Amino acid sequence: MNPLDKLSEEMDHLVSSLSSQPVVGDLNAGVTQYSFFLAIGVILLLILIFAFKNAQQKQGIAPKGFFVNGMEYLVEFVRDDLCKALIGDEWRVHFPFIASVFFFILINNIVGVIPGCKPGTGTIGVTAAVALVSFCYFIYWGVKKHGVFGYIKSLAPQGVVFPMNALVWVIEVFSTFLRLVTLAVRLFCNLFAGHVVMGTFAILTSLFMEPLLQAVSAQSALTAGASVFWIILLIVIYAVELLVAAIQAYVFTLLSAVYVQLAVADEH
Repeated sequence: MNPLDKLSEEMDHLVSSLSSQPVVGDLNAGVTQYSFFLAIGVILLLILIFAFKNAQQKQGIAPKGFFVNGMEYLVEFVRDDLCKALIGDEWRVHFPFIASVFFFILINNIVGVIPGCKPGTGTIGVTAAVALVSFCYFIYWGVKKHGVFGYIKSLAPQGVVFPMNALVWVIEVFSTFLRLVTLAVRLFCNLFAGHVVMGTFAILTSLFMEPLLQAVSAQSALTAGASVFWIILLIVIYAVELLVAAIQAYVFTLLSAVYVQLAVADEH
């Protein structure tokens, strides 16, 4: 029997397993596997923050060690590349929010790459919630900087005559609200697609190994040998997914910082 004959059935099972399923209670009032691992991700993030803070206090001015130096590198990366470089002089005000978004998404994405775990950011509900927080944040600071009518007016570029400025204003308003959708959908789709790809190669590996486990023969051994190819690809994809987890956290945070900068800028 060709191992690929079962691929369609296994793929259906894989896709269904990625949908939200209750661990406690039901979908209306309960805890899904994504909610559970979201809580795990938040707990891990808090542990990392407190462990990093304690290590800094104990080691003094020149901390040593892979953990402390690695955490410092990430914090400085968010501070220099995502706050100072984009937001400018007001970066200190927005650094806590930008850093929180980056580390929240990064930790949950990485948790989802661990075999048997799900990413807390793996449902559209969670990514939409994070996107909504980011959306409300830059709108709030835009209104605080310019006032309600000033911020609304600032969406139209200066120096454009009527009626072109009205048309551009409508496009900018639509574009502003579209940011909420794109932030949520981009993060969700990339994580979902990545897990489908990893799951597919894991299924192919198991399907080609299955004949050898059922009966030892020359044909089954040859079929199992092909699984080595899928295992190599799975390892490569796994490494790529770790990179994607970091990149998606970076992209989401980068766009959030850009939107904050645009909202508080003196001219649009």
